Amino acid sequence: MTASTLNTGSTLAGRTAREKVGGPDAPWARLGGTLVAIAVLFAAYRIYQHATAFTVGLDYFEPAFQTYWMTLLYAELAIEAVLGVGMLSWIWFTREKDLSGLAPAEELRRYYGMFAWLFVYGFTIFFTTCIFTEADAAWHQVTVRDTDFTPTHIGLFYFAIPMSIIMGTSAFLWTHTRLPQFRGRVSFGFALLVAGPIMIMPNLGFNEWGHTFFYAEELFAAPIHWGFVLLGWSAFAVGGMIVQALQRIVELTEPQEKPLDA
Repeated sequence: MTASTLNTGSTLAGRTAREKVGGPDAPWARLGGTLVAIAVLFAAYRIYQHATAFTVGLDYFEPAFQTYWMTLLYAELAIEAVLGVGMLSWIWFTREKDLSGLAPAEELRRYYGMFAWLFVYGFTIFFTTCIFTEADAAWHQVTVRDTDFTPTHIGLFYFAIPMSIIMGTSAFLWTHTRLPQFRGRVSFGFALLVAGPIMIMPNLGFNEWGHTFFYAEELFAAPIHWGFVLLGWSAFAVGGMIVQALQRIVELTEPQEKPLDA
């Protein structure tokens, strides 16, 4: 008996009475705590940005900008690197080597976990697009063009989008190492869903290069912004990915017919 089998057995033995009667519990407490933590983090960042962007954030070459914003940039990059490597390493090294003996109730519980990961990923995407992206667009409308390092760029390019990438890649790796349906293969829908924010990063480089050399005005419909729209469409892939998961969930929840007594 392997260590992974013992681990799975002890996990199943510790499930609640409700699971034994009606099915596994969803990870509501962990999901709620994670969402609250993300909301507090993004809100604190946005409040800091609102309080200091127009006082010490207008000129990259000012000493105050180096103190209040470049220091923040270096700190968030370091924290994100540690967080990303730590989460992916934990997911990879704690995976089971063999999923052939996974009980249906445990597999169903893990689908709940997968949807929780997706919800966290979507939550970070919401803050990224609806708060930080719009703040960056408003900033450009006020200050026209600026340097690559601004309060809104540091918040969007180096904080919000990397956080989304960390959550998306973690969800992808967790799903492909915990669920037999995805183990040993790659879900195209899930890969496309995660690839969008990742590919936005090089597109940002192209965008800044274009604005610096030949397209100074910040028009939302400018050709150098079309890549953002195309990559944003990757979110539609969540539909196909969920359909894949639901097909297996239906199989796990179908009532099993008992053989008739002879």
